[in-house]
Amino acid sequence: MMVSEVASRRGGTLQDEKQIGIIEEGELKESHASESSFLKGNGTSLVVEEKVSTVKINSVPDPPFVMNMQLNVVWLVLLGLSFGTRLWQLTIPKYVVFDEVHFGKFTNFFMQNKFFFDVHPPLGKLTFAITAYLSGYDGSFSFDEIGQGLGDYEAFVWILRFVPAFLGSLIAPCIYEIILELGCTHWAASFGAFLVIFDNMLIVQTRFMFLDAYLLFFSVSSLMCYLKFKNKNKSCAFTFSWWLWLILLGVSLTGACSSKYCAVLTLLTLGIVMCLDFWRMIGDKAISNKDLTSHFAARVFCLGVIPVLLYLLQFYILFAVLYKTGPHDDMMSSPFQASLEGGLAKITHGQAREIAYGSQITLRHTGRQCWLHSHAHNYPIKYPDGRGSSHQQQVTCYSFKDVNNWWIVKDPKSNNLHVDFPPRPVVNGDIIQLIHGVSGRTLNSHDVAAPLSPTNQEVSCYIDYNISMPPQNLWRLEIVNPDSTNKWITIQSEIRFIHVNTSQALKITGLQLPDWGFKQLEVATDRVINQKDTSWNVEEHQQNISYPEGHIPEKKESPTDVPAAKPMPFFRKFWEMQKKMIESNKELSGEHTFSSTPSYWPTMKRGVAYWIHKNLNMQIYCIGNPIVWWMSASSVIAYALVLIFYSLRRRRAVYDIDNDAWDNYCFLGHLLVIGYFLHYFPYFAMERTLFIHYYLPGLLFKIILLCVVVEHFYNYIIVNRYIRYVMLTVCTLLCVAVVITYHVFSPFTYGHVALTSAEINRRRWLPLWDMLSHSNT
Repeated sequence: MMVSEVASRRGGTLQDEKQIGIIEEGELKESHASESSFLKGNGTSLVVEEKVSTVKINSVPDPPFVMNMQLNVVWLVLLGLSFGTRLWQLTIPKYVVFDEVHFGKFTNFFMQNKFFFDVHPPLGKLTFAITAYLSGYDGSFSFDEIGQGLGDYEAFVWILRFVPAFLGSLIAPCIYEIILELGCTHWAASFGAFLVIFDNMLIVQTRFMFLDAYLLFFSVSSLMCYLKFKNKNKSCAFTFSWWLWLILLGVSLTGACSSKYCAVLTLLTLGIVMCLDFWRMIGDKAISNKDLTSHFAARVFCLGVIPVLLYLLQFYILFAVLYKTGPHDDMMSSPFQASLEGGLAKITHGQAREIAYGSQITLRHTGRQCWLHSHAHNYPIKYPDGRGSSHQQQVTCYSFKDVNNWWIVKDPKSNNLHVDFPPRPVVNGDIIQLIHGVSGRTLNSHDVAAPLSPTNQEVSCYIDYNISMPPQNLWRLEIVNPDSTNKWITIQSEIRFIHVNTSQALKITGLQLPDWGFKQLEVATDRVINQKDTSWNVEEHQQNISYPEGHIPEKKESPTDVPAAKPMPFFRKFWEMQKKMIESNKELSGEHTFSSTPSYWPTMKRGVAYWIHKNLNMQIYCIGNPIVWWMSASSVIAYALVLIFYSLRRRRAVYDIDNDAWDNYCFLGHLLVIGYFLHYFPYFAMERTLFIHYYLPGLLFKIILLCVVVEHFYNYIIVNRYIRYVMLTVCTLLCVAVVITYHVFSPFTYGHVALTSAEINRRRWLPLWDMLSHSNT
């Protein structure tokens, strides 16, 4: 019998029976089997006895630095495929595609330091801007419309497209690591990464100047960092690697939420599972109170403090770079606009700061882009519902600057419409009248129902018809944010006008008047005073001062003597921007040719056309790989059925898998199934316009779940090795089918082939796949 066989029978190896590598004081003592070794047996075991001899040789010093490296060839191949499918012919098509119109223009505004507004957070746009700056792009390509030729700017657009393509290429390796961290084999991880690599929609969304690559990468990166941190937390808490993954988790979550606000669903998913993890830690008596406090503080700092600081930093950079007036100024408040060079800052430069009696002003609503307005047209005598009006002069809120937006602040006790010398400032609580500058009529309200809001009172400019409707034109000024002087300040003071006779506040209802009101917004008064719709501020201000005889007015400062822009505190600008972004997201509703409902998404009933050549059928059509989508659609159902089966069996005290495997299976449900539901079902409640690519984060959760369910079947449910071979064969054939369908739909992914109408129809597998086609091709 060989010695190795003896060792193996004892449960060890041949190395366990030898003494090797004994080094002492420059001499190497190497044990080896002597010529006279023999075996002794006691009937149940064999013992190997060896004679040891010592050999003296010259010692070789160890190198000062040693690095051992292992290369995962499969991982490298998958990484190469991921980069290849996304970076291949990145300048094709050589035209502007879909939302590149918007993000290209935003990049131009960055290059020109012009302020703009977008509903998405700034991270992706800042990255495009930094890339453009480093590449030498000057922002001169217009990005006017979808289908615009790139021309001489092809190289710059390639660089701008490279950034999301690079991030998109890293999604598959992250999926690979996630599946490994969930306890699966490398083959299961490879299967998941393979499905991600060859999904056509994931490629489309990460090849162009869109924000989806940032969202998807940081979302899967967050999931990967959480799992690595969770696994480190079991054995090596507070080590370097533990801190590293916790910090990277906070950074990744910040990156996701700073790309698109829908990433809050990822934040919610990981927040739930991390709270469950910490709840279990609280119940573990082996963890001391001191350690629990340290764990909690570490999580608060890395997942709370650091992300908030990074999020604020982005907006600080945004405001620092975009310091000039731009195309979207009017969407922001008057103080915000005045903080930008040019625009309102230039218009209002040199105007008096304090409002006085006799001042001429324009009143802008603080929450909307419109100004208090009146014009020489009356309310109709009767409305379509039969209600009568006062037939007084209309008062509205107009969305554009106009001469009819000007009003004069009048003291009710005086007939003077000029500013006295010295000016008498208006202070908080004063009773005033507002005279319309063009018509000379006073702002009035009375017990007559508003045109579109019968529960509110009508606001008008009073016309004396010699009828029994006395003027009710006194208003009490209420400053929402008074300073120490209590004076009414231009731009800065947020104010309300309280009607003296009825104690109701002047407000904008948000409803649009019909043709007789020129589609302008309705203004009324409301009993509810403390609401955002009742808040106004003075934007433009002029004073015609009545100087006494012989008085020489002081010379006004030259515009060059005083900075045109009026600084606005960072946090005030930040909160205004946040509120405006959230409100604008809610208002993104309307019909779109290629919009779809969430019920269409799991089976990919519909795609989105992004671009088509003017003459040929070369096009970008956002559609996924049908095999990937339809196969992953079964993962949640399969997981649920197995979970129900195990639960019923364990209820009957039949334990098909051990407790560790059961706990891991339940954890997969907490993480992946809840994650999928949170990334899918909230869209049913949204009223905004929706597209199928919003489903991609949920799709990634389903792909991961599919892989871990397949591996669970292979390890625990299918015990017959022949059936296992069949299962492996099926998975292999599915991978082949995935590659084939990827190739079939690749003309819609890359836009590099001009298909005929017949070839397009053969690829229209479902009725609602409305690929575009020129009728003459």
